Amino acid sequence: MQKTLRSPRHLRLIQLIVDKRKAAGLSQAELAKAIDRYQSVVAAIESGGRRLDVVEFLDLAETIGFDPHEVLDEVARVIPGMPARNH
Repeated sequence: MQKTLRSPRHLRLIQLIVDKRKAAGLSQAELAKAIDRYQSVVAAIESGGRRLDVVEFLDLAETIGFDPHEVLDEVARVIPGMPARNH
């Protein structure tokens, strides 16, 4: 199994989270405060330097206000080894 950090699926997940955060009108600092983390943690997640666990992902979904199932469905459609598409 190949590494997943910065893989096409990981990059797509990050892009979707960033898009959802921005669509919700939240800054990184506001999101960080809402999830009781430092802004640097959100920045590390969004830059691809920090991996999310499932519970953190669900907390982000709840806080930002997106359906985690829809995001995971989108990530699952990314073919491993193919570049992630950006919106």
